[in-house]
Amino acid sequence: MKLEIVSPEAVLFSGEVTSVSVPGIDGEFQMLNNHAPIVSILTKGDVKFSGDNIVIASEFKSKFQQISNTTYHLSISSGTIEMNANKVIVLVN
Repeated sequence: MKLEIVSPEAVLFSGEVTSVSVPGIDGEFQMLNNHAPIVSILTKGDVKFSGDNIVIASEFKSKFQQISNTTYHLSISSGTIEMNANKVIVLVN
């Protein structure tokens, strides 16, 4: 599935991933390929995503924490998420 993480300043990440976990207002939840459409508000926590060929632009690498060869975390203070048609858009603050 396609993931885009967008901040007010720039698109921090855009690429193919296999899973995305986010800190929803009612707790953390995960989305995989072909997840049902969803829109949610996010709270303070980590956006976690995994994929086989994750490439983060050099100017944004300092914002992400690499957990393993295939997994990254991004700390956020708040945001929103929309998933539809196998595309996840995360707007973060």
